[in-house]
Amino acid sequence: MRKLNHALLASALALACASCTAEKEANYQVIPLPQEVSLTQGNPFKLNENVLIVYPENNALLQRNAEFLSEYIQQATNYAPKTKAIAAGEQVKNAIVLGLDPGIANKEGYVLTTTPEGISINGQTENGVFYGIQTLRKSIPAEAKGATVLIPAGEIKDEPRFSYRGMHLDVGRHFFPKEFIKKYIDLLALHNMNTFHWHLTEDQGWRIEIKKYPKLTEIGSQRSRTVIGRNTQEYDNTPYGGFYTQEEAKEIVKYAQERYITIIPEVDLPGHMLAALAAYPEMGCTGGPYEVCPRWGVFEDVLCIGNDKTMQFLEDVMSEIIEIFPSEYVHIGGDEAPRTRWEKCPKCQARIKAEGLKADKKHTAEDRLQSYCMTRIEKFLNSKGRRIIGWDEILEGDVAPNATVMSWRGASGGIEAAQMGHDVIMTPNTYCYFDYYQTADTKDEPLGIGGYVPIEKVYSLDPTFDLNEEQKKHIIGAQANLWTEYITTTEHVEYMVLPRMAALAEVQWTQPEKKDFKDFTKRLARLMKFYQRDGFNYAKHVFDLKVDFTPDVAKKAVVVTLSTIDDAPIYYTLDGTEPTTASLKYTEPVAITETADFQAVVIRPEGKSKVVNKKISFNKATYCPIELTFQPSEKYKFGGAITLVDGMKGNDSYATGAWLGFVGGDVEAIIDLGQETEIKRVATNAIVDMSAWIMGSTGLVVSVSDDNKEFREVAVKDIPAETNIDKKGVENYEITFDPVKARYVKVVIKRSPALPKGHAGEGKAAYMFIDEIEVD
Repeated sequence: MRKLNHALLASALALACASCTAEKEANYQVIPLPQEVSLTQGNPFKLNENVLIVYPENNALLQRNAEFLSEYIQQATNYAPKTKAIAAGEQVKNAIVLGLDPGIANKEGYVLTTTPEGISINGQTENGVFYGIQTLRKSIPAEAKGATVLIPAGEIKDEPRFSYRGMHLDVGRHFFPKEFIKKYIDLLALHNMNTFHWHLTEDQGWRIEIKKYPKLTEIGSQRSRTVIGRNTQEYDNTPYGGFYTQEEAKEIVKYAQERYITIIPEVDLPGHMLAALAAYPEMGCTGGPYEVCPRWGVFEDVLCIGNDKTMQFLEDVMSEIIEIFPSEYVHIGGDEAPRTRWEKCPKCQARIKAEGLKADKKHTAEDRLQSYCMTRIEKFLNSKGRRIIGWDEILEGDVAPNATVMSWRGASGGIEAAQMGHDVIMTPNTYCYFDYYQTADTKDEPLGIGGYVPIEKVYSLDPTFDLNEEQKKHIIGAQANLWTEYITTTEHVEYMVLPRMAALAEVQWTQPEKKDFKDFTKRLARLMKFYQRDGFNYAKHVFDLKVDFTPDVAKKAVVVTLSTIDDAPIYYTLDGTEPTTASLKYTEPVAITETADFQAVVIRPEGKSKVVNKKISFNKATYCPIELTFQPSEKYKFGGAITLVDGMKGNDSYATGAWLGFVGGDVEAIIDLGQETEIKRVATNAIVDMSAWIMGSTGLVVSVSDDNKEFREVAVKDIPAETNIDKKGVENYEITFDPVKARYVKVVIKRSPALPKGHAGEGKAAYMFIDEIEVD
């Protein structure tokens, strides 16, 4: 009998424990953060398998919304609430009621009201109801199998900041299957985005079936080989290709429409057209032969705008595109189209003459030819009831009058376009290029194109910054772009967009005064559980150790500040050994005043974070006063001149803040060593990234002075100008000389005068990025 009692007790305890876990609490701390959340003291609504989801009868869109909500709940709880149509005025208890309310001002706005008896989600439109569903979906714990979910009583009033909330995907460089495109669209829905910008054509592959021109996919969708790495001289010699039939594309359009997402197709013209020229060489200025390009970059061969057949081709392609894609907008590119072929092409020159296209101080006749092309295609699309979007290069010339401009080269193009009265979508590469690295420590990262856009940078974007109230009205939204030169798999796509997509979602949806990055990271931890549950390959850098290395000139020290989003314990060393719990524990900023090999790590119960390491090397110039007679570009001045003598060398990414970027002049630095000092060596570093228009130095000149007035030259070194248009890497320069005593050292780092022959920017000024001037 005693054994039986023990068994009964054990069963009772098990049931009690089960009941403890049978309830889970919802939380409205979602991403993007709603504009207004008001909680009451009322009891929560209990969501369980007996709850109904109801919608007005004869509303097919709300019926579909109800089915989506049931599916979303099932993903979290394993039970799918039943859906039901109800008549007008019919009252239902213990239900989630979907409805329309014309009193809601914003067409994508919604009001979500929760009481102990039920939940109502009302929108001005079905779109708005859908976004209310996304908020409810994300408020439920990602893992609540079999649980009753307690949803807090209260009201949410919400609407988006911007009407255009986009994500882009390039399928030209690398092709991704139909099912993954649908999965990508699901991610947009999760993040309250309403536009998918589908980049369908490229030099490296034409990805959409055009029935009038079958060779576009027969030939243009296949390349014979692909370059290995960053435009090396090696190729994999493996055929690569793929395309979407028109029926597949229509299926994807329908899938997106069901989730209130518009697909904007992009056919990039007149550049980035080598795949089309390989299929139809008569449409190029030289007649070929051309090949579907196996390399990355910008190429001279573009469409021949003087050829009537080319213009007819573009109109025919657009006619089929608009049959597949019902969106108001069609993106026609307009970026990175070199004019060199047009300058020598008789047909293009004849077109320039016939159209009376004239050069002026700002634009060449060939610039005007590009504008002619864009305007002609715009007029054709306008005649079909459509509008164009183009990259900000369409401002170079007589920009098509009704064009919407997508600003990618920083924000300046968008600001200029808004000032001209054009609608603008902000996609600045410095905030929104998700092919850029998301960490400065890239050694363990998959291959990327370069650059540095951490999640904090994405979150900090304000698309209307620096505009007056009238100009702000022209900023219709923001978008991030994912170019895929080095992104070959769907897993890599996910890794690059998640969780940065969450930061972008809050930029697009939430009013700026409500944004707070620290609060965002807490909410992000909840959203990441959805990524994990659904099998997405998301990046986890947000959990890494955050490190700030700040120069302290007064103390001649590097001050290291460390933090984590969850205040987990941090340990560090200064001798290059990997930290353990027996190492120094971080409690306050660390001042480093001599050469050190700094390493730090977060140690949580579930394991260690990625180790952060930084070599700090002191030399005779470190933290000495430094003056620059020619200042870095405003965009790349970062911490200013002290960056060049802070004891820390940059890696191979020019955008991390460790490099200063100069354009239009030589770097001239004067360093005050503080007292007469013997020196015999000067060294520095430059980053070379020809694809980003960044070249190295062509020479060093070292002079010394005792009074900072009269300088005498002690060493000169010439360095050959870079001619390899594909070069990328860090260059080290050193100059030695007989020992000399001086207090002041002047170092002149000569720039490359112009981008070399064969480069897309041939003859134009290059940037020079310099870091760390060493004096010994």
